[in-house]
Amino acid sequence: MTKWSAVIIGFILAVIVKSFFAPYEFIGLLIVGFITGYIAHDGMFGGLWNAAVAGALGTIICAILFILAATFGGSIAGIFGGLAGFTISGVASIIAIIENLIYYAIVMGITGAFGGLLASKE
Repeated sequence: MTKWSAVIIGFILAVIVKSFFAPYEFIGLLIVGFITGYIAHDGMFGGLWNAAVAGALGTIICAILFILAATFGGSIAGIFGGLAGFTISGVASIIAIIENLIYYAIVMGITGAFGGLLASKE
């Protein structure tokens, strides 16, 4: 089952990694997945599940932050210029969002399984 305390901590850390440590994203996601699985204390499959859910939530939140930044920021015309630019690129960016969703869930899920396995041994 999903342990929401571990998932919330994991997705906050995933958003921080994506936002501030983008050059080291892969290593950061490995560490965040391990931490999430360890916090879950739910065995290997529980750690995998919780870390994958945290990665998916992190991707969704990062996508929402990107949409807000594209819509409201950097436009002389205000909100309408941002909406037009986002609408034009929206269809193309949905593929990138789905790819990131799968990437985060897999990378964080694998190391979350190791974290959950280590936590269950104690």
